[in-house]
Amino acid sequence: MTGTLLLAAAPIGRAEDASARLRAALADAPVIAAEDTRRLRRLAGDLGVDIAARVVSYNDLNERARAAGLVEDLLAGRDVLVITDAGMPGVSDPGYRLVIAAVAAGVPVTVLPGPSAVTTALAVSGLPTDRFCFEGFPPRKPGERARRLAALADEPRTMVFFESPRRLPATLAAMAEAFGADRPAAVCRELTKTYEEVRRGTFGDLAEWARDGVLGEITLVVGGAPERPGLSDPADLAAAVAAREEAGTPRKQAIAEVARENGIPKRTVYDAVVQARK
Repeated sequence: MTGTLLLAAAPIGRAEDASARLRAALADAPVIAAEDTRRLRRLAGDLGVDIAARVVSYNDLNERARAAGLVEDLLAGRDVLVITDAGMPGVSDPGYRLVIAAVAAGVPVTVLPGPSAVTTALAVSGLPTDRFCFEGFPPRKPGERARRLAALADEPRTMVFFESPRRLPATLAAMAEAFGADRPAAVCRELTKTYEEVRRGTFGDLAEWARDGVLGEITLVVGGAPERPGLSDPADLAAAVAAREEAGTPRKQAIAEVARENGIPKRTVYDAVVQARK
């Protein structure tokens, strides 16, 4: 019998948000892989839990090297509990590589559900929650960040990002440039903590608010792109393709882009181009 890999969600702010199952798992697990062993012991102390497990550090710097040894523990029949500083392991935190290795080794993987900054911020943002996507941290370098955001400009779903407070002003300014200053968003700061704050507004307003600096852990929720009426008239479709060709886009690519932007089959756009040329 193998052990079980247990992904444990940690409180994102208040220790009292920890579940009874998390308390029991921390007390009973034979092996705990923690992103920060000091924070783990602080959490255990706040919860009144005595940890008897062998505790190993498991973070961004060593997760690839640690995975093999933890899988050996699992194959030897020892359960391994993975816990990060806050939230769910694997969600912009260590855990993904170990899950892949455990699955490949035929080891069962399960979850202790709990707090998540992603869904918490989404719920309080005041933005649509029926469809959303998580984009993690935007790239740090300005050029890479601008390209990533430009690729998301037409994303219709609500988007959730993490960001450091130090980079938040620059990121909000970049999002205003990529998404438009009038796009609605919410900056969620210190969620579930004493100084929790949710600032809602347009990117223009939020960039101005954050210009002098913001403190605390940040989750950023961005409204999706507004629905745009698509082209349907064959002459308009052919004209859209022609405009792209004049700008240097190959015809095949131009047809694919026009079809994607208007939510119609490429064949429909192709037929419109052929008809216009006749």
